[in-house]
Amino acid sequence: MFRREAVPFTFVAEADAFRSNVAPPPRERASASQVVARTMIGLTVVAGLVGSLLLGMPALESGTSSPGHSQSSEASDRR
Repeated sequence: MFRREAVPFTFVAEADAFRSNVAPPPRERASASQVVARTMIGLTVVAGLVGSLLLGMPALESGTSSPGHSQSSEASDRR
């Protein structure tokens, strides 16, 4: 004989009795305008990320400067 173990909550023990074999209805397909809108939102987000990366690249460059561009203050030139 199969004996079930005691479960502190009765709804847990009875949960198997209430399982259904009915599948939910299939999801509706997105309309063409919804697909276009989602694509445009995705492209806008990607363009924003790429733009911020391109604008932020000069600030991320290392301390090496080009030969024609040197950093010196005017105060050190007048001594």
